[in-house]
Amino acid sequence: MAGESHGRRAEGAARIRAKVRMAGMVMGTAMGTGLLAGCITVNAPAKPIVIQLDINIKQEVVYRLAADADKTIDSNKEIF
Repeated sequence: MAGESHGRRAEGAARIRAKVRMAGMVMGTAMGTGLLAGCITVNAPAKPIVIQLDINIKQEVVYRLAADADKTIDSNKEIF
């Protein structure tokens, strides 16, 4: 019986040490991250950012005009 209670105490102490160790790691990581936050700066560029978008819409316009022209020819067969 006495050996069992000593074993339980040892297991409990080991769990507590593991929890304390984990808490120390978490705190160390948080502090390290906090220290790095002061080292990073973001500045706006001196010149404006230019994004050039060359979009070819010719095909879509031609397709729409062709469809519209077909409807017009079909509805006015006497003219054409």
